[in-house]
Amino acid sequence: MAADAGFSVLTGNSVETRSVRAGDVIFREGAPANELFVIKSGHVRIQVGNKAIAELSADNIFGEMALIDSEPRSATAIAVTDVELVPISEKQFLFLVSQTPYFALKVMRTLAQRLRVMNKGFA
Repeated sequence: MAADAGFSVLTGNSVETRSVRAGDVIFREGAPANELFVIKSGHVRIQVGNKAIAELSADNIFGEMALIDSEPRSATAIAVTDVELVPISEKQFLFLVSQTPYFALKVMRTLAQRLRVMNKGFA
């Protein structure tokens, strides 16, 4: 499920990144959340329980739901390959949403696209 490209602007050379090795858990379902992630390189699998619901690649975001509704993580994120991530704190997220309407729209489009895919699974 590839989201519209468009988050690459957040992965420039001067941003702080976090490297995660293939097979490592980035976050677990039910854990508290204080950041979302933009994938700079590599692949990340999102799963609920033992069921994979998405595999994401560069320029995609994940972990945004918990910043929007302040609930614990709704899924587990695992590095499929070695990945380089750009963490976006809640403070940075709120700044981006308030100062960059296009960023907010991109996040909403990503959420809507993922919801449509999930709804098809229940049809």
